[in-house]
Formats: sequence, C-alpha cells, structure tokens
Amino acid sequence: MSRESEADLPGDPLLPGALPEALRAELVAFRRDLHMHPELGNQEFRTTAAIKARLEQAGLAPRVLAIGTGLVCDIGDPGDVRPRLALRADIDALPIPDTKSDCAYRSTVPDRAHACGHDVHTTVVLGAGLVLADLHAQALLPRPVRLIFQPAEEVLPGGAPDAIDSGVLEGVGRIVGVHCDPKVDAGRIGLRHGAITSACDRLEVSLDGAGGHTARPHLTTDLVTAAARVVTDVPALVGKRVDARSGLAVTWGRIESGHACNVIPQHAELSGTVRCLDLDAWRAAPDLVHAAIDEIANLYRAKSEINYIRGVPPVVNDPAVTDLLRDAMTARRGAYSIEDTEQSLGGEDFSWYLEHVPGAMARLGVRTPGERTTRDLHRGDFDADEHAITVGVEMFTAAALLDQPA
Repeated sequence: MSRESEADLPGDPLLPGALPEALRAELVAFRRDLHMHPELGNQEFRTTAAIKARLEQAGLAPRVLAIGTGLVCDIGDPGDVRPRLALRADIDALPIPDTKSDCAYRSTVPDRAHACGHDVHTTVVLGAGLVLADLHAQALLPRPVRLIFQPAEEVLPGGAPDAIDSGVLEGVGRIVGVHCDPKVDAGRIGLRHGAITSACDRLEVSLDGAGGHTARPHLTTDLVTAAARVVTDVPALVGKRVDARSGLAVTWGRIESGHACNVIPQHAELSGTVRCLDLDAWRAAPDLVHAAIDEIANLYRAKSEINYIRGVPPVVNDPAVTDLLRDAMTARRGAYSIEDTEQSLGGEDFSWYLEHVPGAMARLGVRTPGERTTRDLHRGDFDADEHAITVGVEMFTAAALLDQPA
C-alpha cells in the first residue's frame, strides 16, 4: 500500500543521511518482493539470499548466521573496537493466508503472509545500512554500526537466542529495533521508557484419571469438571498470588475432552498462554502456574502433566536508548512526530537482546493518515503504508549519527 510521500516535517536540515528518492523507490520494491514471497521461521532462505545480495552489491560483507538463515553485517572500519550500535530486523512471516484481494503484491505462497510487518522491518534496516555505508564511504559515520537480520521471531522462544549464540552481540554496546503499529499514522513513531511489550509463554496441560458412566461420577475422576475448574480457577489463583500490577494472566485457547454425552472421559487437554507485564513476575510465573494447576487437579483426584514452554520476557526499553531514538526522530521530522505509546500485551523476542545490552524498540506508524479501518497485526488483510519505510530508515540513520554512549 503506497501513497505520495508527505513533505518532510521540520527537523535538522544539516544532519546527513536523508533517504534519496531513487533508493526509496528501490526499497519499496524490495519490500513488495518480500511480501510476495513470505517464508516461515528458520526457512527464510530466499529472504536471506536477497538481503545478502543487496548488501554485497553495496560493497559490504554480510555473514549468514550459523543457524543457516539470517545475517549480520558490520559497517565501519574493521579495526574500530568501540562498541557498536546494532540495528535489528526480524525476517520471518506467519502461517496464515494473505486475504488482500485488491493487492498486486499479495503473497504468492499459500497459507503464508507477512502479516506482522517483518518485511517492513527488514527493509528499514536494509535501507538504513545502505545509507550508512554511503556515509561511511564519505567519512561521515562517527561510530561503527551492525545490522542484524534475525530469523524466526514468530517461533517461541524466538530466533534471538540462536542469533545471540551466533555472536551477533559481540562488540555491540546498544541495540535498537522497530515494530509496525497499525494504530499509529505513517510519519510518526511511538516511544516508551521501560516495558513496551509483555512476556508471553505457552502452556499445555494434560489431565488423566479413571473415567466411567455419567450416572456414577462418584466412582470416577470427573475429568470434564476438573478441566473446567482448571480453566476457571487457575487464572484466579495465579492472579491472587502476585502483585496485581504485574498483569500476570493465564488465558486458555483450547480445551478438549470426551466423545459421548454419557461417558466421563479418561483424558483431557488444555492449552493457552501466560502473559505478564512485569519481568520479576514473569520469572516467577512457571512455579506459580504449576502449583495452581496441581492444586486444582488434586481436588478432583486427577493426574496432571504440565508442559510450560518459555516464550519471551517483556521488552524493557532502556531510557537512554529510548531518548536516542527520540532525538533521532526529532532531528529528522520534529518533536510532534513522536507520540507516547502504551505497553502492549504482545510478545517480542527483541527482549532477549536486552538481557545482554541496553536497547529500545520504537513503534513504527504504518496506518495511512485518514484511513478509518485498522488493518491489525496477525490478520490476513494486514498491510502497511510504505511511507513508514522512509521514516524508519531516516530515524535509524539519525540514531547512528547521534549515538554517543557514555
């Protein structure tokens, strides 16, 4: 989805690194190509090859990660040992169909779509890298920069831990990223000090016991009732055992048990998510959830088996790095192009990087100004106003130019 680029908002006209029009058009085409060819996590071979080819065309030396997809690429003098600013993008798509009927660049792959904007994130970091490489050639890049194109963000616990194990943070002092936000107009970004996303884990529970006739439930383990009580009582118990401000919430998405109306089954299965706004409460969550499930299951003489799958902690923005993005956006487009944003209940594996280095994530506006319908994330009709690419590139290039860590 595109429109004419709006006029630059007031900023610093002397700051280099504005996106040239020819490169802007190339990046829009690059994003549309990615959008037409989405690849799932750890399968992003075509995407990786396309990014690598364009970086090499610019004279850079990208390295494919040891896991086989994704890349890392340094910009700056090889001998410069000062801590680098890393720009991170996620490159994978979602296993859902693209339902945009009127879009020339809709997905060509059945049941696959870039419905979370990772194609935009990738294009923004690629574009910023190309601009910064040109600035480095002109001796205008004050500090070294690293580009990280990470696979498998949508696959719990995300591709970030594998990327970190591949060494992408070695020599990195700070890291920044963006995430598309369909509630924010293109041309603007949302910023927040502290937690900007939530933790998200996955929970799978099996209940087993002696079944029997519904006429004699007292002789059975009444698994349907036990499962129903786990569904209703566990979230309440967990919520009472942590500070309410932590926002720890168990939400069920699936419950299955039984085949006949007059037979008490021997097996029940439940699955859902555990979300949390607070990092300390997230660390305590597995023990709290296990204890609550066992407590309810024992009341009904049901045997419980719990598979608690760690997902991602909250993304907690470092104030100084958040202010760097604020300064960068102000320099490019003026202070009124920035809005405060709320903490999302969604999860993001960018959080794993912040366990090692300070960093910040900004919400990149992708809604066409005046559009009344919000094309939400993780829906088959999601699309982005491509002016957001220009905004993201210029914010990142300004951040690299203004980065002066203590």
